[in-house]
Amino acid sequence: MSYYSNHKIYDLEIAGKKYTFDFGKYATLTNGSCVVTCGGTSVLATAVMSQTARDIDYMPLMVNYQEKLYAAGMIKGSRFLKRETRPSDDKILISRVIDRSIRPLFPNNLRNDVQIMLTTLSYDRDNEHDICAALGASAALHVSNIPWGGPIAMLRVGIDTETNNLVLNPSFEERKVQDLDLIVSSTKDGVVMLEAGAKEINEEKMLEAIEFGQKEGAKICTFFEELRADRGQEKIVLAEPENDEELNTWVKSECFDAYQNALWTIPGKLQRVAAKSVITENAKAKALESGGFDEERLNKNFQKSADLVWKNILRTAILEDEKRIAGRKLEEIRSIYVEKNMLERTHGSALFQRGETQALSIVTLAPPSQGQIVEGIEGEETHHYFHHYNFPPYSVGSCSHRVMTGNREIGHGALAERALLPVLPSQEEFGYTIRVVSEILMSNGSSSMAATCGSTLALMAAGVPIKRPVSGIAMGLITSEDGSNYKILSDIQDDEDFVGDMDFKITGTTEGITAIQMDIKLKKIDLEVFKQALSQSKEGRAHILAEMLKVVPVVSENLSKYAPKILTVQISTDLIGKVIGRGGEIIQKLTEDSGCEININDDGLVTVASVGEDDMEILEKTVEIIKMLAFEPKVGETYNATIARVEAYGAFVDITSNVGGLVHVSKIADERIENVSDILSVGDTVRVKLTEVDSKGRLNLSIKDADTE
Repeated sequence: MSYYSNHKIYDLEIAGKKYTFDFGKYATLTNGSCVVTCGGTSVLATAVMSQTARDIDYMPLMVNYQEKLYAAGMIKGSRFLKRETRPSDDKILISRVIDRSIRPLFPNNLRNDVQIMLTTLSYDRDNEHDICAALGASAALHVSNIPWGGPIAMLRVGIDTETNNLVLNPSFEERKVQDLDLIVSSTKDGVVMLEAGAKEINEEKMLEAIEFGQKEGAKICTFFEELRADRGQEKIVLAEPENDEELNTWVKSECFDAYQNALWTIPGKLQRVAAKSVITENAKAKALESGGFDEERLNKNFQKSADLVWKNILRTAILEDEKRIAGRKLEEIRSIYVEKNMLERTHGSALFQRGETQALSIVTLAPPSQGQIVEGIEGEETHHYFHHYNFPPYSVGSCSHRVMTGNREIGHGALAERALLPVLPSQEEFGYTIRVVSEILMSNGSSSMAATCGSTLALMAAGVPIKRPVSGIAMGLITSEDGSNYKILSDIQDDEDFVGDMDFKITGTTEGITAIQMDIKLKKIDLEVFKQALSQSKEGRAHILAEMLKVVPVVSENLSKYAPKILTVQISTDLIGKVIGRGGEIIQKLTEDSGCEININDDGLVTVASVGEDDMEILEKTVEIIKMLAFEPKVGETYNATIARVEAYGAFVDITSNVGGLVHVSKIADERIENVSDILSVGDTVRVKLTEVDSKGRLNLSIKDADTE
């Protein structure tokens, strides 16, 4: 008899690869657990729910993705710290993607803590751990007794570089060169979450990819249903949520007209919030004075009733009358203000404001050595462009003790970063490390899209040669209870996000989409909604971009005088050692003599950087020295050379300080020469042609053949 009596492994094929789901052996003191394996990649997924509910007004879900370096046979690179520490930003993003995929399917009244922990146990660099983690989370939740309306499937969709066909779950290396990296999380009949980076693909191709991912995901959901039928636990039944209908009716009768007046006549966010607060508090005091409601009941339920009335007013107006806050139309974009280079000592800056959302984006340029090194199980990478998004509490008129960067800020920063990546110049074209920081100074919806627009403007103002400017927009959705009627909103603000069913962010250029991100509060969204939302967003993006280009129409021709100066030169990889020298002595001396920072990539790209305003001459001289050090003469080419030594059998010449050869006496002139020193002297400049490189690497040169050309 097996030690694990409830142990069973289930197989599933996805895109020609075998995935195994191992239940009943690992971490069995949980509500649900399994190990998902594809090839040499394995992830442990666990789901645990606390036994008691908390007295809060939200669902306390925690998703923690944990990357273990042992999974790839690695030990942390730091000399002083070998244990895994706080997850890197890209691992936090995996946690967020899975959280956003499963959260909409929990019951609205669940108040027990639920924690999903996902641990990479093995990684082969071919089969992606984030997909295994998400599938594991869905499987563990679905067979557990935790109330959840899944299953969901999460798949990655790419575009094959040769055939242009859509492909499922491309490898880590394949993703680097493909034009699309789309994650689709879906139920059997709809989409629940989207996340994508793209190289300016059109709306039709994006919609095709979403549909492809959802259809393939439906097959996986069927497999998960079979899993549950075979080994699923009985779900815990939650108590029906309290709904104080009497109080709801009273609040509606008392506050409806006043709330309507605030929504339609007060355009300012803070003023509208303040008016709502006064109306609500006055109504609450009146309810207490009426004697019909005791204080405990009012303290517990009054705010919920007030929020419900406010929400229903706004949703009904949008659905039935296409009426938005302060009279905006469904497709109307708020007023836009743009300014550039307000901050003198920065390398580039821009202010982008749309309505009451304001982003200040600042560009800093640095040598490539200042790139961000990211260490993970995929190996070590250096990023030369990164975007940091800051959302201080004052941006929404609040106070907070928060000092650390939150996961939401990391997620919003990554979205704006991804939006600009396809239009940035390569390191060969622009050898700088680029950091963009977006400070959100005011927020009333779509701050990540303001950061995207601000980043574009700041990069252009800084003189970074982006291929095309990028703009972004957040789309919203209001759906009737039976799903028969819906309205799509362009450029949503806070209240519309609060009462709405979808937050769909799209960024792109005039040529196509560069990034998307979608979260919902419904159980699913149909593809027809995406089709309309993408079409409507294209018009909105075009309008926003036109307003941006009125102020910053082209990339600045010059970099800031305070930015470091950088020149690049490409050398043969075989000659890198000549530039570095034994023990680094040549490059160290060159760095010391010039005062420049010199970096050499493995592919032979050399960057030379200096900070001073008048250092261009020094940079150019340093580059010329590097070119000489890496000089590689070619047979048949003619060069200027200097006579270094004269012998009876010929003359030794230097083409550069470290490259020279012999001109044999027979190669000096057509006529016979009795005494070489009668013709040539040390220090003379001559033209020489390289006729041969012998088996020992010695150069044989000719003066007479050069003279004939």
